[in-house]
Amino acid sequence: MPIRIPDQLPSKDILESENIFVMTEYRAIHQDIRPLRLLILNLMPTKIITETQILRKLSNTPLQIEVEFLQTLSYSPKNADPEHLSSFYTSFDAIRSKHYDGMIITGAPVENLEFEEVDYWDELCEIMGWSAHNVHSTLHICWGAQAALFFHYGIQKYPLGPKLSGVFSHTALKPQSPFFRGFDDVFYMPHSRYTGVAEADILAEPELELLSVSREAGVFAVKSTDNRRVFITGHPEYDADTLALEYFRDVEKGLSVEVPKNYFPDDNPSETPFVYWRAHAQLMYSNWLNYYVYQSTPYDIRAIGP
Repeated sequence: MPIRIPDQLPSKDILESENIFVMTEYRAIHQDIRPLRLLILNLMPTKIITETQILRKLSNTPLQIEVEFLQTLSYSPKNADPEHLSSFYTSFDAIRSKHYDGMIITGAPVENLEFEEVDYWDELCEIMGWSAHNVHSTLHICWGAQAALFFHYGIQKYPLGPKLSGVFSHTALKPQSPFFRGFDDVFYMPHSRYTGVAEADILAEPELELLSVSREAGVFAVKSTDNRRVFITGHPEYDADTLALEYFRDVEKGLSVEVPKNYFPDDNPSETPFVYWRAHAQLMYSNWLNYYVYQSTPYDIRAIGP
């Protein structure tokens, strides 16, 4: 089944060229189907790239999904096209009375700042608080996961020293969890961050369940015991070249960064990296949509509550 998106969204042509089934609003209104309503708070500076990456991962399920994009008004990203934002993004004031089956809060390149120093922190806190009453299940990615763990449970993030960048092996601590249905015993995911959360802090919180860890990258997957919040510290949605683009960007800025681990063949940045996380990343998003959104969200979306 398709993802329902705005008629002129730039990601539409990219996804259709990959034979991914997307449906425009015009076509969707002629179908008598209750789609899953999904809200994406995109905090990444590369809006269109992140939109495409996430929509690609949401596409491979039998579910029809209606997607809205949310922006913060307390901060205007320098690299985002204002016309694109005004055309395809909504504000929190415009949707605060609505309810959603699912929500995704992306990462953001603000990890070296204290949470309270982030320009849009107060607005983000209001959105995260609102999600507890108006969203059935929320998936938080990278810094978005760290921010939500701090806001909802008081769990601090810690500096890692050198940037953690690369593709790392992971194991599921609870392989019987629906979140890992279909996963291999060992799977790989990309990470790109300067901070992390401590496994001991997660285990000490009775309302949280630690799902997956990496020997090199630490905590990877966490969820609340009521399944309403899922936290992923990596970037399963990343394209084949995303870590490379970040690395060369940092090098050009004169930053002291290491070559992403387990990424370039023979750790040689002149070689073309290949993807060995795509299948599990796709499965992760599909499992979240199926088991934590679709199978438990109320048919009457107005019934969503704490």
